[in-house]
Amino acid sequence: MRNQHDVQKMLEAVGIPGRDAYDLPSSEKTFPDGAHYRMEISGVERPQVLEALIDEMNKRQIPIHRLISTVMGSTLLDDAELRDFAQMAAEARLEVIITPGPRSGWDVGRQLITPEGGLSGLRYRGSDQLRYVISEFLRCIDLGFRGFLVIDEGLLWLVNELKKRGDIPEDVVFKVSIFAGHASAAGGKVLQMLGASTFNPLGDLSLPQLASIRQAIEIPMDLHIYLSDSFGGFNRFYEGAEMARVCAPCYFKIEPGPALAAGPGAWYKPWISPEFLAWQAREKVKYAQIIHELIQATNPTLKLSDQGPEDLAIPRP
Repeated sequence: MRNQHDVQKMLEAVGIPGRDAYDLPSSEKTFPDGAHYRMEISGVERPQVLEALIDEMNKRQIPIHRLISTVMGSTLLDDAELRDFAQMAAEARLEVIITPGPRSGWDVGRQLITPEGGLSGLRYRGSDQLRYVISEFLRCIDLGFRGFLVIDEGLLWLVNELKKRGDIPEDVVFKVSIFAGHASAAGGKVLQMLGASTFNPLGDLSLPQLASIRQAIEIPMDLHIYLSDSFGGFNRFYEGAEMARVCAPCYFKIEPGPALAAGPGAWYKPWISPEFLAWQAREKVKYAQIIHELIQATNPTLKLSDQGPEDLAIPRP
């Protein structure tokens, strides 16, 4: 009878670690600029929020590299707001990942919100929804944006096929959300094969689990170092140095709060005050500074990217 050791060898034969990386090997991979880690701030919903973030970033002299923006849905911002957003981000050399408006939660079908139906996952429903969301991508591309959040593997495959045809510009990147639910080296490998530029594994994975994913993929990993109560409410600031060492290249995702985009208390909704979100953006920049200082105190050989490295998907308004 074949045992677990046999299966371990089978996995390794196809490029997947046969077990979690309990030895926590240092990653030999980096960003193109040689850095091990970067900073990502979510919930930058409107131009007013971005303005506050840029001001705080400059005051604290801490590089911020990527913004997960319009999580409430880019459809809810008009063209003038999006143009202003793209212009400010371009001048500050910030990558913007736009969250599109049309998605499963906007549909009339309500299986998604039931306790059991929600386990089916967030997926686009029918060809009309695919057409809607790609139309929103193209609207934002025409306004200058070059990065987008995707949840659905089918959509990820489709937009990369459209890139091959020239329907979507070659410099557009697609980041896979934590809501896609991937948590293993095999899942990361699939997303990389489908054309993901970067992906966000589940936020509560152990260091050995994260290290095993890094061994199988080349693309950056987006790691929640501070995550909302709705996802478990954990703070991993003191693990930051080890996360960067074993997972490089990685983005540290800073996303506290009661809830993100769904459920009671969600912050990324159109009725949440821009002034409140601007204050939160300043707090998140402060957290980025703290994370960087803790990492440098623990392992000063780890490098943070400077502001605006060349490989970022910075808007082109």
